[in-house]
Amino acid sequence: MDNISKIFSKILPIYWAFLTYMLLRPGEENHEYWFMFNGIDKVLHLSIFAALGFAFIATFPRLKFSYFFQIILIYAFLTEILQEEMGLGRSMETLDIVADIMGCLMGYYVYKLLVKRFF
Repeated sequence: MDNISKIFSKILPIYWAFLTYMLLRPGEENHEYWFMFNGIDKVLHLSIFAALGFAFIATFPRLKFSYFFQIILIYAFLTEILQEEMGLGRSMETLDIVADIMGCLMGYYVYKLLVKRFF
């Protein structure tokens, strides 16, 4: 188990920095592609935060769930508030926060399920 934590302790800061950059960079005009559908941004929020939740709990496996949830919730709110306040073409959306939280919870429970099953 310690090997997994060591690996993810290297991955987490890089992923978190990249995620913060992607969430706070200036907004761009979306082009229509064949794979795009209404609500794809919520699916993206869910998936990137699921990866964040998984990496976070894999790095700190002994962290209490309440602390995990509070840290992720604060991060989700801060990124959405900063998107609104920075005025770079991004806006705060409540459903993005919901998708972020659901994604983190999915990542958390997938990690716990994998640990229970394989370790």
